[in-house]
Amino acid sequence: MFRDREDAGKKLAARLRVYRGTDTLVLAIPCGGVPVGFEVARGLDAELSIVVARKLPFPENPESGFGAVAEDGSRVVLSRFVPYLSKAVIREIVREQTEEIERRIRVLRGGEELPRIRGRTVVLVDDGIAMGSTMQAAIRLCRRRGPGTLIVGAPVASCTVRRRLAGKVDGIVILEEPPDFRAVAQVYARWYDVPDSEVLRIMDRWRGGMEHES
Repeated sequence: MFRDREDAGKKLAARLRVYRGTDTLVLAIPCGGVPVGFEVARGLDAELSIVVARKLPFPENPESGFGAVAEDGSRVVLSRFVPYLSKAVIREIVREQTEEIERRIRVLRGGEELPRIRGRTVVLVDDGIAMGSTMQAAIRLCRRRGPGTLIVGAPVASCTVRRRLAGKVDGIVILEEPPDFRAVAQVYARWYDVPDSEVLRIMDRWRGGMEHES
């Protein structure tokens, strides 16, 4: 159990310390992954940025998803759900989530491009991994850009998802794999939806700390 995302991030950073280095890039998935990613980047003496990927939610059950899409268009669609959704419905949901991705890039990253990925050690971080499709979309984005080493880190995931993702990256670190895993929130004493305003404060704090160090 973690007190909050800050606590989880510090513990995750300790497990990821082998990747410490100034050419390491931590990419956090907003919004919940940013508080975790901040602590990981600080612990690894790494660069921090945001990579945007969004779940593709079911029309009647937006808490559940049938896939995900990343900011470069990399897409994961879980084939077992395709027969239940028309191509038109899928296209519309992808369009809606792409609009939200564009908004998040504009608001949370100031419209800036992603930092250089090619040849670097890249650590993808979220506050937890449920079905894994959002992380898979982010992995595909990174793979297209040629990282030297690609690592996934998260405080919690199921053992099934960990095994599925492990074959797609060079390393994966998951702190908790509850046998009764139902939702990311179950391993946090304090859980809430992270608002844009908190993400912006964290990123301002990061930039301020880097300027202070320089």
